[in-house]
Amino acid sequence: MEPGISITRTFAATPAAVFAAWTDGAQLVRWFAPPGFTGTATCDARVGGLWSSETGNADVPHIKPRFHGVYREVEAPTRLAFTLSVPDEPGEELVTVDLAASPEGTEMTFTQGGGNLPPDEYMRAASGWEMFFGRLDALLSR
Repeated sequence: MEPGISITRTFAATPAAVFAAWTDGAQLVRWFAPPGFTGTATCDARVGGLWSSETGNADVPHIKPRFHGVYREVEAPTRLAFTLSVPDEPGEELVTVDLAASPEGTEMTFTQGGGNLPPDEYMRAASGWEMFFGRLDALLSR
């Protein structure tokens, strides 16, 4: 089995609202960052379109998370697939986000893989995603 991450989470929001939080830069930057970090994100949510995110915190200037990628699949409001890369690091990961309406709102199935990270890095990345998804839940609950 190829190493990677798989997370299923339910949000009390419609699939369209969750999809928008993934594909609207103004929303993405609010949850796709560590607590206390601010920044910018751009999303050209179409097949072949580019996305990027850069955040920072003046109290920890040596940490500036930056990510970018290319959309591979965009099926609003049920599916996204895109690459995830870090500048100046080799390789890219493939992320898929599947959204399905559920009685509680939306069930999101998230996967990340590509084999570019050692198993311990996938474990750290999974913890990071769980933190981000907590922030996404808070954003969607407003």
